[in-house]
Amino acid sequence: MTTISANLQAVKSRIVAAAKAAGRDPGEVMLLAVSKTWPAESVRQAAAAGQRAFGENYVQEAAAKATTLADLALEWHFIGPLQSNKTRPVAETFAWVHSIDRLKLAERLSAQRPAGIPPLQVCVQVNVSGEESKSGCTADEALELCRAVAALPNLRLRGLMAIPEPAPESAVAVRRFGELRALRDRLNAAGMQLDTLSMGMSDDLEAAIMAGATIVRVGTAIFGERAKI
Repeated sequence: MTTISANLQAVKSRIVAAAKAAGRDPGEVMLLAVSKTWPAESVRQAAAAGQRAFGENYVQEAAAKATTLADLALEWHFIGPLQSNKTRPVAETFAWVHSIDRLKLAERLSAQRPAGIPPLQVCVQVNVSGEESKSGCTADEALELCRAVAALPNLRLRGLMAIPEPAPESAVAVRRFGELRALRDRLNAAGMQLDTLSMGMSDDLEAAIMAGATIVRVGTAIFGERAKI
């Protein structure tokens, strides 16, 4: 068993334990392996251990990996900030985009999604902690943006994504993640149909699952400390 394989199993065990502690079905929580900055061979090792969904932040790096690993049936998720001039390769390569924070991006992705492939699954990113350094719309802007994104062809709006400010105490982290769940519930009460909460990473996935996460984005706990690029 490779180190990546062993790490994957450990993370999956954490997800199962966290879901059971929250009274949830572990099958409700999807593990997204964040492979940004890691070479294609590391992704291949994770795939050999059964991992299918991978998250990337950098468009050119991700497109190169997708080409190199085209022999594998992988699902690619774009999870980083996206510039308008980089939307075409994302629309052509990825199955999911988690970081929609303005309508212009969604419109470009919809227009550039190739015909004959499934709609691009998307999440609206919300800056729940109000940090100036974080991307994302505000909670007050979320309903208008979600309605506009949901109306676009070639996209399927699935839910919300957030990267809250790290919290040293689990109870505080659960509360911060809970803000995104509460927003999702308010949006659904207003007529949206959102089933996805993309939140939680290596250090706080338990708190995220307790608060209702359906996708946890884990990199370091699987691949190790991230290489610098």
